[in-house]
Amino acid sequence: MKSNFKKYINIGLGIFVLYLCIHYWDVAAEFLATVFGAAVPLLIGGMIAYFVNILMSFYERHYFVKSKKLLAEKTRRPVCMLLAFLTIIAIIALVVVLVVPQLVSGIQLILAELPGALEFIVKKALEWNIISDNFAGILSSVDWQSRIGELIEIFTSGVGNIMNVAVKAVSSVFSGIISSILAIIFAVYLLAAKDKLKDQRDRVMNHYLKESWNKKISYVISVLDDCFHRYIVGQCTEAGVLGVLCTFGMMLLGLPYPTMIGALVAFTALIPVAGSYIGAAVGAFMILTVSPIEALFFLIFIVVLQQLEGNLIYPKVVGSSIGLPGIWVLAAVTVGGGIMGVLGMLLGVPVAAAIYKLIRDDVNGVSPLRN
Repeated sequence: MKSNFKKYINIGLGIFVLYLCIHYWDVAAEFLATVFGAAVPLLIGGMIAYFVNILMSFYERHYFVKSKKLLAEKTRRPVCMLLAFLTIIAIIALVVVLVVPQLVSGIQLILAELPGALEFIVKKALEWNIISDNFAGILSSVDWQSRIGELIEIFTSGVGNIMNVAVKAVSSVFSGIISSILAIIFAVYLLAAKDKLKDQRDRVMNHYLKESWNKKISYVISVLDDCFHRYIVGQCTEAGVLGVLCTFGMMLLGLPYPTMIGALVAFTALIPVAGSYIGAAVGAFMILTVSPIEALFFLIFIVVLQQLEGNLIYPKVVGSSIGLPGIWVLAAVTVGGGIMGVLGMLLGVPVAAAIYKLIRDDVNGVSPLRN
């Protein structure tokens, strides 16, 4: 009787909480949005820590591993953490130095050549009787240089009150800088105390959860961690291989900007499926400033390279590492991108791989979740 009464109390409390959530949903949603907004730097810091930890763990496995000296053990964590951050910063700086100056100069060159190109198009269209003489006269009378300058001025000056736009921009930049600093500080704390935090998590789970539930949750966490770890390592390896192949292939073909475009293709290839196409589009745009024919050759080369990458490199490096068939990789990227944009495209594949592994193990009867 007592157990039934307790059961009815729990059901009643559940219904009451559900009623409060439905009736005060707007207030609850606003409160949750505020909490989530405040926690964004911490979430970003956690993602940074997870990514850096992969590289830091690699350095720790090679940092005087055979030495028994106290100095080596004491300095292993901070030195490897510093090396991991410096490696990531160096890679990002290298990509920026190689890509941004050439991209800016290419845009400036196109803007400078655009008026002459428009006049040439109007002249050819008139010669081929595509447009009438009156319409050609109107187009020829347009001062394209001035019009393009006006458009650029509109885009750069913005619309509306300049002071308000400036204040909002400064506020947004300052807020972003503060959030980034907090995220990095939080990531450093997580990395420095990762062993202690893991021990505390295990103790809390052992204390508050039943042994069966503890095993199930630990198993799911280990699968997620393994899939994300393998995916990040595989994706970075695949991007590096693709960037190197693109650079050497462009050098052999004598195409311009091989180093810059190779670095750009490698960087954008971190985005699964769609990333390489983004890099190819920007690369073709850059080569177009030099020669349209070479831009066409580059597009043919990059299509062949992407076929090679998609059929040989990606399945071997990434697909086999996470154990997810190609059709589910495409589905995960499509659904993840539709829900969360670029971030969803990045997270969709490892999450889908984890779900795939959990279901596969459960179907094969080897999953701890059955117990």
